[in-house]
Amino acid sequence: MTRRITLISHPERQDAIETAGVVSSHLTDLGFEVGTDCTPEAVVDSELILVIGGDGTILRAAESGRPAGVPVLGINYGHVGFLSEADPDDIPQVIQQIVDGNWLVTTRMTLDVSVTLPDGTVHTDWALNETAIEKDANSQMFEASIGVDGRELSSFKVDTVVCSTATGSTAYNFSAGGPVVWPNVECMVMTPIAAHALFTRPLVVGPDSTLELHVLEDNARVWCDGRRMIHAPRGSVVRVVRGEAPVLLARLNDSPFSGRLVTKFQLPVKGWRVQVPESKTDIDRSES
Repeated sequence: MTRRITLISHPERQDAIETAGVVSSHLTDLGFEVGTDCTPEAVVDSELILVIGGDGTILRAAESGRPAGVPVLGINYGHVGFLSEADPDDIPQVIQQIVDGNWLVTTRMTLDVSVTLPDGTVHTDWALNETAIEKDANSQMFEASIGVDGRELSSFKVDTVVCSTATGSTAYNFSAGGPVVWPNVECMVMTPIAAHALFTRPLVVGPDSTLELHVLEDNARVWCDGRRMIHAPRGSVVRVVRGEAPVLLARLNDSPFSGRLVTKFQLPVKGWRVQVPESKTDIDRSES
C-alpha cells in the first residue's frame, strides 16, 4: 500500500517553495505519494501534513489536520517557529524519520469560540493558539466586561483581550505579558492588553471553565489564530471553552519544553553542571 504525505509550504517565501519541491522529489523517489491539496477531504488519507514554513503556515495546515485527525509536522522557515519541530538543516534527518515512521504524536488542546450578536445570531469558530477580542478598526478602545464560569469579574476599557491555550501562551499572549505555560498543561489564559483598570492581571483557568466577554460599548472583532475574523458589535457576547477536537502535532524527539524555550527565545543560560546523586553509603558516612 502506497504511503501518502501532504506537503505544503509558505506561499510567498521562495526558499520554502524551492525546498518543498526538493523534499517532494525525495519522498516520491522513496515511494511516497505526495499531495499538495490541503483541504480536510484531501488530507484524510495522509500519514502527515508536512509544513515547510513558519507558524502561520502550520496554523493553516491545522485547519485541515484538526477535522481529519492528521498530525502536522513543521520545518521552520519563519521567525521564531515555536510550533515547528525542525530547522532547514535537519531536512535529511526529517525525511529519514518519516520513512522510518519514527515520530511521536502530541495532542494539543484547542479553543471553541462562540460570538452571540445582539440579534441572537451565533457565529462559531475555533483556535489552536488564541482568540483575540480587539477593538474595531474605527474604535480607539472598547469597553468590556469579563467573567469566568458565568460570574462577572471586572469591566474596563481595553484595546484587546487575548484568550490563549498553553500552546499559544508563547505567541500573542507572551507578547502581551501573559505567562508561559508548558504545553502538557490543559488550561486557558485570559490576558487583557492596555486595559484602563487596576485589576488587569492575566487569569489562568482550568480546561472545563468558560471564559466570557461582553462588549458593553463601541464595537469589537474576534480573531481566531489571527486568520479568521468575526465582527462583535456593541451588545455581543463572546464565550471561549475547551475545543471539542484537538490538533495533533508530530514530534521527532521527546526533548523537554524547557530546551525549546531557551533555543527559540535565545535565553541567557550559564550551563548547569550535571549533579551526580550521592550514594546512600556516602550519606551514611557524612552523618557518622
